[in-house]
Order: sequence, then C-alpha cells, then structure tokens
Amino acid sequence: MRKIRNIIAVMVCKILIFISKLLGKKGSSGPGSIAMKISPTILRDLSSQLKGPVVMVCGTNGKTTTNNLLYSLFKSKGKRVVCNNVGANMLPGVACAFIDSASVFANLKADCASIECDEASLRRVVPHVKPDIVVITNLFRDQLDRYGEIEQTLGLLDEALCMTKDTLLVINGDDPVSVRLSYGRKCIFYGVGEDCALLQSDSKEGRFCLDCGNELSYNYNHYSQLGDYYCKNCGFKRPELDYVAKNVNLSNGLKFDIDGKEHITLSLNYRGFYNIYNILASICAFAQSGYSTDGIGKVFDEYKPQIGRMESFDVRGKQIILNLAKNPAGFNQAISTVMSDENKKDVLIAVNDMPSDGRDVSWLWDIDFEALKSENVGRIYLSGTRKYDLAVRLEYAGFENFTVCDTDKDSLSDIISKSEKVCYMLVNYTVLFDVQTSLKVLSGQNEEGIGK
Repeated sequence: MRKIRNIIAVMVCKILIFISKLLGKKGSSGPGSIAMKISPTILRDLSSQLKGPVVMVCGTNGKTTTNNLLYSLFKSKGKRVVCNNVGANMLPGVACAFIDSASVFANLKADCASIECDEASLRRVVPHVKPDIVVITNLFRDQLDRYGEIEQTLGLLDEALCMTKDTLLVINGDDPVSVRLSYGRKCIFYGVGEDCALLQSDSKEGRFCLDCGNELSYNYNHYSQLGDYYCKNCGFKRPELDYVAKNVNLSNGLKFDIDGKEHITLSLNYRGFYNIYNILASICAFAQSGYSTDGIGKVFDEYKPQIGRMESFDVRGKQIILNLAKNPAGFNQAISTVMSDENKKDVLIAVNDMPSDGRDVSWLWDIDFEALKSENVGRIYLSGTRKYDLAVRLEYAGFENFTVCDTDKDSLSDIISKSEKVCYMLVNYTVLFDVQTSLKVLSGQNEEGIGK
C-alpha cells in the first residue's frame, strides 16, 4: 500500500510540474506539497535510495549560488544529482526536487544530492532527508517579521542540527554567529585568511560575543561581522581555518589561492568579494564528499549565474546587470560591487514588501546608500511597493536627484534608453522575476523580444 501511495504521489507531482511549466510557472514547490499529502513518507522513501552523500546548504546570503556551484562540481564528475537548483528551498520544494529526479514507479537512481534549504525549514526537512554535510554560509538579519533577530535564526538551526548528530558541518569561520553552531559538533571551517582592505562602512550585525556579550574586536574586517575576530573578555575567536583563501586580487574579476586538502589557484570573471565565500563553501563540501578538486577551475569558468546573481543582459548595446539583494548585508555588498565598477553607470533600486520579502522594511536604514555618491553614478531610479520609503531614505542620505518609477517592461525600456552604457538593477525577491522576464524580452532572449 505504501509503494502504491508513493507511485500515485510521484505521478501526480510530475503531472502538476508539467502543467505548471506549460503555464509559465516554475512548478518547483506546490506540486511537492500535494505529493506529500498523498504520501507523507514519499520524501523519506526516495532519499533513502540515494547511493551517495546528501549535502544541504543553509544561510542568509549565498546559499543558492553555493548550492548550484556544488551541483556543477558533482555533475563534472559524471554524477547523477538531485538538486533544487531553482531555489525552492522549503520542504515542498525539496520534495519536488526528489520526485522530479525519480521514475514514475517511485524509484530514485541518483548518486548524491545537493539541496538548498531555508534556515527556518531545515528542522522540517531533516526528519525526511538525513544530511551527511550541512553548509552554513553566514547568518545576517533577514525578513525580521519571519525570522526575528539573528539569535532566533540561530535557535532554529540549532534545533535542526540536534536531529542530525552524525552530520559534518561546513561553516564560514569568518562569521562569529555561524561559528556558534559548531560547539560540540563535527566541523570544518573556511574563510579568507588576510586583510583584503575592503572599504566598509556597514554595521557589524553580529558584533557582540554570543558567549559573554562583550563587543568583538577585529584584526581585520571584510564586511558586516565577517573577518578575523576575537573577544578580549572571554577568549572566543575565529577558529583555525581548514580551507583558506589567500592572495586575493579583486582588480579584474576574482583571483585567489585556496589552501586546503589540495592547493587551488582560481582566476574567474566573477563580480563581488562575497563570491569568494560561495566558492570556498562549495569546494569545501565537494572535497569533504570524497572528490578530488583537480581541474575544478573549468567548472567555475563555465558556471552560469542563477536568476539575479549579477546576471548580465545586453539591451540595445547597453549592459544591464540584475542582482538580488534582500537584506542590509546583501545590499551593502551589491553597492560595493557597483562602486568597484569604474564605468559610468545608472542604478535602479526596487524593494517590495510582499510576504515573501518580509513586511518589515526598517532595515532600509541600515543600508549604506551614501556609498553611491560618486561622479561615476549617474541617474538613480527607485521602484517597488516601498519606493517612497526608499525616496525618504535617499533624501536623508543627501541625494537630491532621483526618479521614482515602475518596473514594467515599458518603464524599464525607457530607463535603459536614457541610461549610460551600464545600468545596475538591485532588487529584492518579489521584484526579481518580473524584472528578469522583462529584461529577457528587451534583450531578445525569448520570442516576444526577437527583433527588438
């Protein structure tokens, strides 16, 4: 009877995924929810058929990129991989990923799994799928009305990890908040092992020692609370790093060395210092899964960023760069990346407050918009349901000239026609997909856009 329920659940889910895609939707979450109602054990039964390791990637920022880089690394070894690489990272989305990889008879022939998991959902996923490795990228404030402050997110992850006693944690050692999860657990740490002289003015969100409450000191600080920290009061400090990025050069893309199980030198056409952490995390998890890192540079060279991860479009000879930014740390790093581009550019900032974004947008006041003051920044456009909140924030930042606008296709076309050769579009979650669809049309990447 259980096998029959599983087969029915898989067939229904696959049909719903197919219909969703026909309707232009991703079909990456809803069908999984229905499948689990038909057969509550479907995910547990499918995941138990995996031949190799299960890696779950959690954290506030960078988990989609890290997970998809890891997926690419596994695929480069010829492995069959279960992966929710479209970013559906709650329980129904994880179920969808496994079902999509299974046969209609509920049989799963896969070598490993690379699963992105929402921090609050990990405790709901691990009873169904037991991870061999859990990656923690970082922990910042995000969606305050859903997660609360960082300590609450930390508690949710701790609850989940208590259910996975034998799991290896791969933790960003530069993050004092994430390191708190390592206590009493099997861990390895990665980080950047030198001062990269980044110009930072954003606040350190996790700046107090979680052991004694004293403010942390730093030998050097990369951004937010990430860096080489220590507590003068109780002795808490950054752990010894197992995988270390050194000789970092940000002058033209990303160039750096990694000392770990093997020495690796990478030279990549990536934007953003934060991508060093994403690359480190993926390599760490990959190596700990038992694979050699020989020749992985080619994998990173060929990797195509997911939706809105410094995604580039050519629209009428102008470069439009779309980037997802959904919290202060993400926005500050996006702005830092914008300002590292020496070209003259315009900037669109769009923030919604839908349930998926978080209704509380008080975090807008923690973004370093002042850093956009430069002769190389031309027009600034503000959009989204909170465009007037953005306008007030920019007025307090000392800006006098900015334009409030919409983000429909015609409005974006008008912005691009007036823009410099480069235009950055920094948007949060529910703005992202509509803007990307419009940019695809405007750049001629789908049928509606051909010839435009």
